[in-house]
Amino acid sequence: MEKVIESVINFSEGRDESKIEQIIGELKKTRGVKVLDYSHDEDHNRCVVTFIGDPESVIEGAYNLTAKAAELIDMEKHAGGHPRMGATDVIPFVPIFNATMEDCIDLAKKAGKKIGENLEIPVFLYGEAATKPENSNLANVRKGEYEGLKETIGTPEKTPDFGPAKMHPSAGAAAVGARKPLVAYNVNLHSNDLNVAKKIANAVREKKGGLKNVKAIGLKLEDRDQVQISMNLVDCEITPIHRVVELIKAEAARYGVSVAESELIGLCPQKYLIETACHYLQLNDFSDNQIIENQVFFEDGEK
Repeated sequence: MEKVIESVINFSEGRDESKIEQIIGELKKTRGVKVLDYSHDEDHNRCVVTFIGDPESVIEGAYNLTAKAAELIDMEKHAGGHPRMGATDVIPFVPIFNATMEDCIDLAKKAGKKIGENLEIPVFLYGEAATKPENSNLANVRKGEYEGLKETIGTPEKTPDFGPAKMHPSAGAAAVGARKPLVAYNVNLHSNDLNVAKKIANAVREKKGGLKNVKAIGLKLEDRDQVQISMNLVDCEITPIHRVVELIKAEAARYGVSVAESELIGLCPQKYLIETACHYLQLNDFSDNQIIENQVFFEDGEK
């Protein structure tokens, strides 16, 4: 059967509905691509769109979206709570069906080359596709964000893999990579104290000695007068969602605050949600075969 690749592109527009629809519209028009989900946030000023397709179609879709984002987004005027360095900030390729990580690394290189050469946007390879060990961590690639990278790009430590060794005048730079499925997961607190959110994020994130495969930052949601722990859970096979939730609850209690709610951004593998449900329900010897939908429908979707 044909290979199925997923891409979860993050682009730097979360406020202008017209621009968001135009950018995603380019993706929807790409033959062989299916858009599964997209969501945007005004505080983050960011949109996340998930789509799948065969390898060549996914490259074409990523390129088309990047080209339209470069046309409509001016990073000189962009501000938001989420770290960013470009109009199309992050382009990951993820193996879903009949595909390998090596396939996705190859796609990242092909897509990066096309974006760098045709759109003149500097591209840094990250994750499994990284050509420098330090760039396997996206946070290292994006360190300093758009404003900082303008000053350091072209130095030995900040030389792009493709495209010019200078920022695109309006679209900035892009990170293109290959990775496993991750879960974008946010936890909102009954608090408006940004300092508390940052302390909890530091306690949770791997880089500061927290949980393995967890990236976290503390943000202020101005429209809600609330703070948030915004996270990427890079490998829920190793660090499950419930473990992250429990550590956040414990750390929040230290500061006399509690969890208000949580949210998934984009899509999440079913097995991670089942694992979380089993933990909180304390289910013993649970099997996926006990889920009625798994019994009613075969894997190919036919009754």
